[in-house]
Amino acid sequence: MRLSDFDYHLPKDKIALFPVNERADAKLLCVDRGTGAISHRVFRDLPDILRPTDLLVLNNTKVLPARLFGKRPTGGKVEALLLKEFDANVWECLLKPGGRVREGQTVDFTANGIEFSAEVINKPVPDSGQRFVRFLGDGVKEKIKMLGHIPLPPYIDRPDQAIDRNMYQTVFAEKEGAVASPTAGLHFDEALLAKVRAKGVEVVPVTLHVSYGTFQPIAVENIEDHKMFEEEYEITEDAAARINKAKREGRRVVVCGTTCVRALESAVNSTPSTPGVGAGRARTSIFIHPPYEFRIVDALITNFHMPKSTLLVMLAAFLDYNKMMTAYKAALENDYRFASYGDAMFIA
Repeated sequence: MRLSDFDYHLPKDKIALFPVNERADAKLLCVDRGTGAISHRVFRDLPDILRPTDLLVLNNTKVLPARLFGKRPTGGKVEALLLKEFDANVWECLLKPGGRVREGQTVDFTANGIEFSAEVINKPVPDSGQRFVRFLGDGVKEKIKMLGHIPLPPYIDRPDQAIDRNMYQTVFAEKEGAVASPTAGLHFDEALLAKVRAKGVEVVPVTLHVSYGTFQPIAVENIEDHKMFEEEYEITEDAAARINKAKREGRRVVVCGTTCVRALESAVNSTPSTPGVGAGRARTSIFIHPPYEFRIVDALITNFHMPKSTLLVMLAAFLDYNKMMTAYKAALENDYRFASYGDAMFIA
C-alpha cells in the first residue's frame, strides 16, 4: 500500500488539545471487525461491552517529564528530549537544534533556583540525531522530575500545563520509562477499572516504553519500506502465563492500545496451532501493516490516529482498510475528538 492511501482530511479543530474533565466520559465508537457495523457509546459503557471471560491487556509504562529547556554557554536556547537512561547520570536524548550543540559543550538547565547542567558527550548518531549527555552533580532523577516538562505530542500545539502531569498519565502507570503516553489507556479511571474487574474480566499488565518513534512520520511512499525505531518492552512470567492460558481456552484477548499490540505480537513464540507469547524483556522495531495475521490480539481499544501515521497503518491491518476509513468518516461526522487526548474506538 502507498502512504497516500493513509491520508485523510482532519480539520484542526477535531484534534483534542485538552482531555475531557472525566476520563471515562470520552466517546466510544464501536466497530464490528467482521461486518464493519458501527455503534456509538461512551467509554464508561466498556464493562457492558466486555465479556466476563475476556482478558484485558494494559500497558503500565509511566511517562517521564522528559522535556528540558536550557541554554548553551553562548546563550542560545536548547531543548532536550530525554529518551532513556543509558548509564549512571548518562542519558540518551534528542537535542534541538541538535546541529548547533557540539560534543563537549555544557548545556545549563538551571531553573527555579535549582542548578542543573549536562555535558554533551558525543556527536549526533547518524540517521537519528540521537545524542548522549552526562548530567553533572547529584540528585539527577529528582531534578528531572522537578524541572522537566511533559512531552506532549507535536500535534497538541500548546505548552504543557499542570493538568498534563495527571491527565497525560494512565491511572495504572507503574514502570517509568516512556516519553509518550499509551493514550488508549487514558480513558480508564479507578472506578471503571473496578467495574471491569467486577464483571469477571481478567486484567493483565505488560510494559512497552513508548518512545519518540511513535510520532515518527512515514517518509516513504511505499509503506513496507518504513523502518520503526526500537522500543523496549517487558512481559512478565505471570503475564505471559495468563495470556497464554486465555488463548488456549479460546477466550478473547482484548488489548488496550497499539503499544500493547506491538509488545504482544513481537513476543509470539509458538506454532500456529497454539498461539502464545514468551516472557522476558526485549526491544522491538515491529511495524505492523497490511497484510498481517494477528496471532494474539482478538479485540482492540484504540484512539483516533493522525493521517499518514504508523498507528493508522496498524489499524488498517487489524480492522481492514475500507472499514477503517468508513469508521473514521463516521467519527468525523459525529464530532469525535481525535489524537492523544481524543475519543476512543473498540474493535471486535
